[in-house]
Amino acid sequence: MDSATPAEGLHFGVVQSTFNTAVTSRLLSGAIDALKRAGVNDDDVTVVKLPGAFEIPLVAQKLATSGRYDAIICLGAVIRGDTPHFDYISAEVARGVGQVALSSGVPVIFGVLTTDTLDQANARSVEGGRNKGFEAGVAAVEMAQLHARLA
Repeated sequence: MDSATPAEGLHFGVVQSTFNTAVTSRLLSGAIDALKRAGVNDDDVTVVKLPGAFEIPLVAQKLATSGRYDAIICLGAVIRGDTPHFDYISAEVARGVGQVALSSGVPVIFGVLTTDTLDQANARSVEGGRNKGFEAGVAAVEMAQLHARLA
């Protein structure tokens, strides 16, 4: 993170899918930890929980177009099963999140795990370890700072 440009005063929206909640709750904790470490105040973070990953782009778009946020963090966990459902959902969520960023002009961070197994998802959401939610929080701060500098 750019220490010359503190994150204090920046506003973040966090979208969390509650499907696979054991994993996504740890992703959320990691993202919040990263934001706090960067100096973001609790009042400057809005968390919106929704049922599944497929709904993430719509809610991210609502937040991004509200004009209230410097960046949006999207968190979820799509774990491969026995049907092609995984392929459809993961592709649509990735496409939708990217589309929201491009159409809104607001940084939208893809913190959605797409793993083959629950063990892989757990390894990427472990508290105090390599947590992809934390990494998404760091990326959101960096992109919000960059976006402000480029404006």
